[in-house]
Amino acid sequence: MRIIGGKAKGRRIFVPKGRIRPTSDMLKEALFNILPPMEGKSFLDLFAGTGSVGLEAMSRGAAKTVFIETNSLFIEAIKRNLGVCGFDSNYEIIAAPVEKGLKLLGKRNEQFNIIFADPPYEENLIKKTLYLLGEGYLISEGDIVIMQHSFREKLEMNAGSFILTDQRRYSDTVTSFLKLNSRGQKV
Repeated sequence: MRIIGGKAKGRRIFVPKGRIRPTSDMLKEALFNILPPMEGKSFLDLFAGTGSVGLEAMSRGAAKTVFIETNSLFIEAIKRNLGVCGFDSNYEIIAAPVEKGLKLLGKRNEQFNIIFADPPYEENLIKKTLYLLGEGYLISEGDIVIMQHSFREKLEMNAGSFILTDQRRYSDTVTSFLKLNSRGQKV
């Protein structure tokens, strides 16, 4: 695993041994080729794992990146990877379950231009995560939510407060792009 582009391009990312499914370099490259430039954007990395996607956003110029991860082993990996990449500011690590982390961000009235979520596959977390995002007002109309999930998990065209705008399949992984539905009105 490595950083694909930006100022930390080529840096190797530490991945702890054990049960983790980090976003592959090929998937990260495809994702960041689709997304708008990161310069000045705020980026939220949910179920962050090793932090590789948030780190990629930082490398490409994201103004602020927040990582939410509950596993202490992965939190230590994120910290180690931030150091390896030379990042010492413009980030926050929230060591909590995603639901609790999102509520905290909502209470602080935080908003993000891009939210990336990579929940554990086939644990029925997609719908719950989208619901929490819609309730927390963490994203504005025109901003992007990216949900990475198994191809066996289906995402509806209208998912709570969000509309599916694009979907790409890479082997058994799907990357779904969503935007708020008319100021977040429920469908």
